[in-house]
Amino acid sequence: MPIRHRLLAVLVAVLWGANFIAIHASLAIFPPFLCSALRFLLLAIPTVLLVPRPQVPTRWLVGYGIGFGILQFAFLYLAMDIGMPTGLASLVLQSSAPFTVVLGAVLLGERLSGRAATGVGVAALGMAVVGSQRLSAEAGLLPFVLTLLAGLGWAFGNLAARRAAAPKPLHLTMWMTVVPPLPLLALSLAVEGPERIGAAFSDSLTAAAIPAWLGLAYTTIIATVIGSGIWTWLMSRHPSGTVAPFSMLVPVTGLALAWATLGEVPAPLELAGGVLVVGGVLWASRQRPAALPEPEPLPQPVAHRV
Repeated sequence: MPIRHRLLAVLVAVLWGANFIAIHASLAIFPPFLCSALRFLLLAIPTVLLVPRPQVPTRWLVGYGIGFGILQFAFLYLAMDIGMPTGLASLVLQSSAPFTVVLGAVLLGERLSGRAATGVGVAALGMAVVGSQRLSAEAGLLPFVLTLLAGLGWAFGNLAARRAAAPKPLHLTMWMTVVPPLPLLALSLAVEGPERIGAAFSDSLTAAAIPAWLGLAYTTIIATVIGSGIWTWLMSRHPSGTVAPFSMLVPVTGLALAWATLGEVPAPLELAGGVLVVGGVLWASRQRPAALPEPEPLPQPVAHRV
């Protein structure tokens, strides 16, 4: 993998890590379900007008939109809105990786290697350590559980995307955004109510809402279109086992930026649990080195008659 491609992979991880700061800014004005609906609505409209529909079965396109779009972001935004620390959310959301491995084995019959099983176990231990620290937090355990459910939704989306096997993955990613807006808007109307929605739009017209709009613009354009576009380009040119480990820089970036900009200081045990999560996911994603071919036997000398 050339150095410039490695730098691009690092750039994407930084962009995705900063995405959690952008979400935090958006949630200051918009309630969680409305905020997630707007995120996808801003992408869905130009997608329908400009992007060709991917040639995949509709059920997998819808499944991808439900898992990756609705379940992941409804739970994630709600968790962050009720007290999940921004940096810690970027870490716990990495639970999607072990969830994907386990669900792939259970639902798709994929072989779970000993390496993958060990990595999943270590990552699960790390999540348990982080969760134990959340018990004593002011917001309690619920935001942590909701973030885990967001990771589970992402895992279901991963399986649907894998089954779709889109010839142009970026088109699938863009068309996935068509699925979430209406269900999320309906959920916002039912749970958050017309009054809270109206107040949010009223507040969004003030100068104080500029960071919230910038956050929405960042999540839609920078994180999704540019970040996912570069990532898809890299994945199309290199083995997934070479590119995927760079995603483990996302929680590192998220925790560092939340620490620097929001003053969120994770507890030592939360950091220790994070190390276990990152280490477990990296171990599970490592590919076993290919066995060296056995050397061919040396040619035997030919006996010549004299």
